[in-house]
Amino acid sequence: PNFTPTSIFPYIIYLSGIYYVVTLVKSVLFHRRNPLHFHFITDSIAQHILSSLFNTWMVPAVRVDFYDADELKSEVSWIPNKHYSGIYGLMKLVLTKTLPSDLQRVIVLDTDITFATDIAELWAVFHKFKGQQVLGLVENQSDWYLGNLWKNHRPWPALGRGFNTGVILLLLDHLRKLRWEQMWRLTAERELMSMLSTSLADQDIFNAVIKQNPFLVHQLPCFWNVQLSDHTRSEKCYKDVSDLKVIHWNSPKKLRVKNKHVEFFRNLYLTFLEYDGNLLRRELFGCPSEADHNSENTLSELDEDDPCYEFRRERFTVHRTHLYFLHYEYQPSADNTDVTLVAQLSMDRLQMLEAICKHWEGPVSLALYLSDAEAQQFLRYAQGSEVLMSRGNVGYHIVYKEGQFYPVNLLRNVAMKQVNTPYMFLSDIDFLPMYGLYEYLRKSVVQLDMANTKKALVVPAFETLRYRLSFPKSKAELLSQLDMGTLFTFRYHVWTKGHAPTNFAKWRTATTPYRVQWEADFEPYVMVRRDSPEYDRRFVGFGWNKVAHIMELDAQEYEFVVLPNAYMIHMPHAPSFDITKFRSNKQYRVCLKTLKEEFQQNMSRRYGFAALKYMTAENNS
Repeated sequence: PNFTPTSIFPYIIYLSGIYYVVTLVKSVLFHRRNPLHFHFITDSIAQHILSSLFNTWMVPAVRVDFYDADELKSEVSWIPNKHYSGIYGLMKLVLTKTLPSDLQRVIVLDTDITFATDIAELWAVFHKFKGQQVLGLVENQSDWYLGNLWKNHRPWPALGRGFNTGVILLLLDHLRKLRWEQMWRLTAERELMSMLSTSLADQDIFNAVIKQNPFLVHQLPCFWNVQLSDHTRSEKCYKDVSDLKVIHWNSPKKLRVKNKHVEFFRNLYLTFLEYDGNLLRRELFGCPSEADHNSENTLSELDEDDPCYEFRRERFTVHRTHLYFLHYEYQPSADNTDVTLVAQLSMDRLQMLEAICKHWEGPVSLALYLSDAEAQQFLRYAQGSEVLMSRGNVGYHIVYKEGQFYPVNLLRNVAMKQVNTPYMFLSDIDFLPMYGLYEYLRKSVVQLDMANTKKALVVPAFETLRYRLSFPKSKAELLSQLDMGTLFTFRYHVWTKGHAPTNFAKWRTATTPYRVQWEADFEPYVMVRRDSPEYDRRFVGFGWNKVAHIMELDAQEYEFVVLPNAYMIHMPHAPSFDITKFRSNKQYRVCLKTLKEEFQQNMSRRYGFAALKYMTAENNS
């Protein structure tokens, strides 16, 4: 039950795609009955994503370590490789040098693997190794190493059909004694003189070494690596799908292979792809988790009979989070004026993404509240959108669903933490910024000396009730639509106080930025520096989530400055589930009022006399 070298099943994942690795991990966790120790070889970006995922996943009896792939590149970069995996496809060769010297054995896996059984069964195969056997491998199920697949096809040397390195059992301590490092290097240097490059990355070099030293291999039964590439003979490997242990989608074409059982394989893969990862947080029998007990201790401080218990509990819920779910690329600007738009959304607001990307050309950080199945729907939606696929500077961060409430402020905080520009524009997903707002805000950074002052730049908010709006291209056009009744100031008819301090009457004729004072219930959309305070997590669902944040900015002496030529427009949509609950459930409103009062008491403790105005303003409002 404890983490000792003999009770952990350690193995390596060579990281070629985080999608695949998460699906692989789910399949391993689903079947396992023992503690696990993962060793990931990653670049710094993948480490950031995976460490955040595991920290928030909080799976009991799992330990994770990372090794910097960039430090290993020089070990293998001298080997020309034609395989699509590139330099990362060669890193399995240097595991004896990379992994801790006291680590004796590991299972090495490619990322495109799905387990259909407990990995402990595979670990048990180590006991079958005899003599000088140090590598456990499954025979290659394609004719690649037999040659003659096409004219002039000349593969690297291999023993018969050769071996596939998607699944390897490595006896690290024995390999080190055999001077593995020297063995594979000498082999690679010799073969490259005639072969010039590898075609299948590490697999070519492993096979060339084995050809010279066949005694090194313990051949695994083929069900431990059923290879589904475009030209394998994997059907001959097993009689029935019930025999399968590991399925290996070892082809860039992945799910489009020709195999009589491909529907079974595809369904198994898709099951884990969309499987609710929260279900894997269950504690192993006899292996109590420290993280679980810490969580229980925190929750035990709450009173379960409190009618607002579910609201309070939300603050302590750890939501599994997958940062940068899609490829992200950002080049920092030299002038330090760059601004990221920050927003959060759930599945029912997905249709806003393309429109926002058309209105805002700068970087975007989005937190999406989705289930595992919805995350795959989002992936398909994004990959089918030319607009979204043409944008590399949008960071999509999946926060997985858990609990009763929409954790709006947690989502905002997740998106804010991933901002890598000096400034951020805190928006909502159902608003379209005016065309050119990105550049206008960048110019305002300089004009208003944002770098050296504490300012929150207010972007006046308007709304339309029309689903089809001729979006105003200028302030003059917006004022015209305002006068015609096509547009309104935001929430003027239901919640005037939220934006009243913006002073829309003054904004109509303003040509220069003007300062406004905080008032009760003020909740404008603002641009601030990246180091501004986070949102308060106690506010979930509908109500007071932005108000509390603006109050915090005011308490920290931010100036609110309204921009005279900026605007954003709220687009109509069906009411959210949370606003419906707020309107129909009296207890919801009572709890929100209680949380407001507690927040204000916290403010008075933190900011002292200066916070008194919030109490009196609330009482007067």
